[in-house]
Amino acid sequence: MTLDPYPPPEDLGEILFTEEKISARVAELGREISEDFAGQTPLLIGVLKGSAIFVADLARAIPGPVELDFLAVSSYGEATRSSGVVKILKDLDHDIADRPVVLVEDIIDSGLTMRFLVEHLSAQRPSALRTCSLLVRNSAEVGGVTLDYVGFRIPASFVIGYGLDVAQRYRNLPYIATYRQG
Repeated sequence: MTLDPYPPPEDLGEILFTEEKISARVAELGREISEDFAGQTPLLIGVLKGSAIFVADLARAIPGPVELDFLAVSSYGEATRSSGVVKILKDLDHDIADRPVVLVEDIIDSGLTMRFLVEHLSAQRPSALRTCSLLVRNSAEVGGVTLDYVGFRIPASFVIGYGLDVAQRYRNLPYIATYRQG
């Protein structure tokens, strides 16, 4: 028996960004990062699990050398709202001192995780630390953190697809859609 990877119609809301629109925006972000880090090899640090698809596509959109590393954090668990407490579940595999770094997130909601990670990474003295998020909620409070690269701004609704999930499901959708919480 094959499971259908797509949400049943009662769970799927409006499709906010198609696969084509996402691809075009990721290509633009790749060009921006490439220009900003010309002559350097930026280290893209993806925040697992949500940013995995985005950071892979972003790395391919940057002409020239890039390196990848990953952090895993938890602030949601199985919920659709942040617990307010960020915990590092997996730290970096490599030293980032004196290296140009781009921290890559899937979505900025409260800004709590991004603020925590910027402080955590800044303490390791990278030569540059930029932030990139595929999505930022219109209502997001980022607590003084500068967002250098933003894919899209979205309404304050729960979204799925392109790495974003609900209870680990729907990350594989090629588009981003709202999720109807039943």
